[in-house]
Amino acid sequence: MNTMNISLPAPMKSFVDEQVVGRGYGSCRAYIRELIRRDQDRQHLRGLLLEGGESDRAVTADPTYFDALRARVRRHPTE
Repeated sequence: MNTMNISLPAPMKSFVDEQVVGRGYGSCRAYIRELIRRDQDRQHLRGLLLEGGESDRAVTADPTYFDALRARVRRHPTE
Protein backbone atom coordinates (compact mmCIF):
# COMPACT_ATOMS: atom_id res chain seq x y z
CA MET A 1 0.00 0.00 0.00
CA ASN A 2 1.30 3.45 -0.85
CA THR A 3 1.56 6.23 1.71
CA MET A 4 0.40 9.82 1.34
CA ASN A 5 0.97 12.50 3.95
CA ILE A 6 -1.20 15.61 4.00
CA SER A 7 -1.14 18.82 6.00
CA LEU A 8 -4.37 20.41 7.15
CA PRO A 9 -5.10 23.78 8.72
CA ALA A 10 -6.02 23.47 12.40
CA PRO A 11 -9.79 23.95 11.86
CA MET A 12 -9.88 21.18 9.25
CA LYS A 13 -7.84 18.83 11.43
CA SER A 14 -10.25 19.50 14.33
CA PHE A 15 -13.19 18.77 12.04
CA VAL A 16 -11.66 15.46 10.94
CA ASP A 17 -10.95 14.50 14.55
CA GLU A 18 -14.56 15.29 15.51
CA GLN A 19 -15.86 13.16 12.64
CA VAL A 20 -13.67 10.24 13.64
CA VAL A 21 -14.93 10.29 17.22
CA GLY A 22 -18.53 11.28 16.52
CA ARG A 23 -19.16 8.89 13.65
CA GLY A 24 -17.29 5.89 14.99
CA TYR A 25 -14.35 5.70 12.61
CA GLY A 26 -11.33 3.86 13.93
CA SER A 27 -8.87 6.51 12.74
CA CYS A 28 -8.44 9.61 10.62
CA ARG A 29 -7.15 7.30 7.92
CA ALA A 30 -10.43 5.33 7.90
CA TYR A 31 -12.46 8.55 7.64
CA ILE A 32 -10.38 9.86 4.71
CA ARG A 33 -10.61 6.50 2.92
CA GLU A 34 -14.39 6.59 3.28
CA LEU A 35 -14.51 10.10 1.81
CA ILE A 36 -12.42 8.98 -1.16
CA ARG A 37 -14.60 5.89 -1.73
CA ARG A 38 -17.73 8.03 -1.68
CA ASP A 39 -16.22 10.46 -4.17
CA GLN A 40 -15.23 7.58 -6.44
CA ASP A 41 -18.79 6.22 -6.25
CA ARG A 42 -20.21 9.68 -6.97
CA GLN A 43 -17.98 10.12 -10.01
CA HIS A 44 -18.88 6.63 -11.28
CA LEU A 45 -22.60 7.35 -10.87
CA ARG A 46 -22.21 10.70 -12.61
CA GLY A 47 -20.52 8.96 -15.54
CA LEU A 48 -23.34 6.42 -15.77
CA LEU A 49 -25.96 9.17 -15.65
CA LEU A 50 -24.21 11.15 -18.38
CA GLU A 51 -23.87 8.02 -20.49
CA GLY A 52 -27.54 7.24 -20.00
CA GLY A 53 -28.53 10.81 -20.79
CA GLU A 54 -26.68 10.63 -24.09
CA SER A 55 -28.18 7.30 -25.13
CA ASP A 56 -31.36 6.83 -27.12
CA ARG A 57 -34.53 6.41 -25.12
CA ALA A 58 -35.35 2.70 -24.82
CA VAL A 59 -38.85 2.96 -23.33
CA THR A 60 -41.24 5.69 -22.29
CA ALA A 61 -41.37 5.97 -18.51
CA ASP A 62 -45.11 6.47 -18.20
CA PRO A 63 -47.57 5.05 -15.63
CA THR A 64 -47.89 1.82 -17.64
CA TYR A 65 -44.12 1.30 -17.52
CA PHE A 66 -44.02 1.78 -13.74
CA ASP A 67 -47.03 -0.51 -13.20
CA ALA A 68 -45.26 -3.26 -15.15
CA LEU A 69 -42.04 -2.66 -13.20
CA ARG A 70 -43.87 -2.92 -9.87
CA ALA A 71 -45.56 -6.14 -10.99
CA ARG A 72 -42.20 -7.60 -11.98
CA VAL A 73 -40.68 -6.72 -8.61
CA ARG A 74 -43.60 -8.31 -6.78
CA ARG A 75 -43.13 -11.54 -8.77
CA HIS A 76 -39.35 -11.65 -8.22
CA PRO A 77 -38.54 -9.57 -5.10
CA THR A 78 -34.92 -10.76 -4.81
CA GLU A 79 -33.75 -10.06 -8.39
